[in-house]
Amino acid sequence: MNLFRLDASILPGTSASAEIADVAEAEWLAAHPDATVTRRHLGVDSLPADAWAAATVGAFAAEAERTREQRDALALGGTLAQELQDADAAILAVPLYNYGVSQHFKTWVDLVIAGAGATTPVLNGTPTVLVTTLGGGYGPGTPREGWDHSTPYLERVLADIWQAELTVIKRELTLAAVTPAMADLRDLAEEERARALAAARDAGRALAGSLTRN
Repeated sequence: MNLFRLDASILPGTSASAEIADVAEAEWLAAHPDATVTRRHLGVDSLPADAWAAATVGAFAAEAERTREQRDALALGGTLAQELQDADAAILAVPLYNYGVSQHFKTWVDLVIAGAGATTPVLNGTPTVLVTTLGGGYGPGTPREGWDHSTPYLERVLADIWQAELTVIKRELTLAAVTPAMADLRDLAEEERARALAAARDAGRALAGSLTRN
């Protein structure tokens, strides 16, 4: 049995998304202590930014005409896609950066697509927990309503293209504790944290239970 765990925070030591994902993973491992966990941390070990272009161009070239760079990029895309296809369950911790998905996460998605094909459902039927964290507030009535250009993209890729059985845990206001201008939001931010951690416990148990039933 194999759990795929992806992290995308550029601050792994203080990552709010990792804290939540850790709770879900702990619940899963409590039920499957002998399972394998395949880890990929894009914020620590980033993928080559130019690999997607090389893989895409290489895919249209005859194999004998591909450059070494193109062959390596296509092999990397295949490896990344296979990690997802081999997973019995998945947990992804993906913060919002600059109102959207980060370059290093987008590179990973593009390379998986290059390796598997644009419409291949690499997570077809796989129970998947997406943890996404946002420094501010983006809900209805907030000054930044409509500025979250990350979560809809993540849901489209994971659920609609890759066909994961998706559970989303979203925590906002993660910067309130360290931002003086957000001091009046700190109580609300702590409520958000507690809610997200509780949701992670429930999601981790559900993730483990879905595999036990299968």
